[in-house]
Amino acid sequence: MKICLSTARKPYELEIREDRPEPPAAGEIQVRMEASCINFHDFGVVSGRKRIRDGLVPLTDGAGIVEAIGEGVNEFAIGDRVISLFFPQWAAGPPTMRALYGVPGDQVDGFAATHVTKPATAFTRAPDGLTPIEAATLPCAALTAWRALFVEARLRPGDWVVTQGTGGVSIFALQLAKAAGARVICTTSSAQKADRLTALGAEAVLNYREDPKWGKAVVGLTGGQGADIVVEVGGGGTLAQSVLCCRVGGTIPVIGVLTGTEGNIPVAALLARNIRLAGLSVGSRADQNRMVAALEATALRPVVDRVFALRDIAEAFRYHEEGRHFGKICLEH
Repeated sequence: MKICLSTARKPYELEIREDRPEPPAAGEIQVRMEASCINFHDFGVVSGRKRIRDGLVPLTDGAGIVEAIGEGVNEFAIGDRVISLFFPQWAAGPPTMRALYGVPGDQVDGFAATHVTKPATAFTRAPDGLTPIEAATLPCAALTAWRALFVEARLRPGDWVVTQGTGGVSIFALQLAKAAGARVICTTSSAQKADRLTALGAEAVLNYREDPKWGKAVVGLTGGQGADIVVEVGGGGTLAQSVLCCRVGGTIPVIGVLTGTEGNIPVAALLARNIRLAGLSVGSRADQNRMVAALEATALRPVVDRVFALRDIAEAFRYHEEGRHFGKICLEH
């Protein structure tokens, strides 16, 4: 079974199709999918905000078990648990135009299916100790947070990190930063979500609706120095505050545009403080393998808000649109 975007291309209109899984060719593996996960990127595809081909199978993230192996595959064995890659052609090193092509659920078929057959290089092993649902949350949101903190910003124990909101990347950034010994300040607009962020280890939580100029509060909380790292997911509407709360020589990984694609940037402050802006999207296969190893060395468990059956994927997307979730929305196959 697989879920396909309707040829009518109406928001959330999806078709269930029955098909037989294709046997793997040389270099490929066949995976029985156990779980998948919804990201904001997937929401953009399914809601019609992105122009993609009719009949596409959505979802970038999935976790499953290897059931068949093509000739020449040595990295995996039948029975191995694996997770997908957002950029299956990006093996290692810096990104290139070619490496960023082939995103599942966008440019090629994704993981809203019971079985998939793809090149073995489109997967890594899943972390030991996580459930399939938990593992399915990792390829997009967790890897983005990992690259932001440890590849681009080179986080060190004791660093001050700012995260924005309670989306998947922000929650993973909080969890990963705390696991590495950093101190984290979060922003949110919900008192209830603030309590949950505190429970996950945040040193302080700021309400951005009550104080739209929260950057000054961050500077005060960090003893006047500012944050070492600001994980910027808002975009145009929040980047100014991120610059104003970042320390001299700090890093702002720019990941999302939830508040818009354009906004005023305090360029003088950016230059005077020698702040580094690092635009990024997810990461490489090498990054994901390092993240998997790190997760196995910690007690970190992904935060899952709600689990739907794969057949109820349209309902899951409508729930995502409401924006009340805390953590990831997943699908059980």
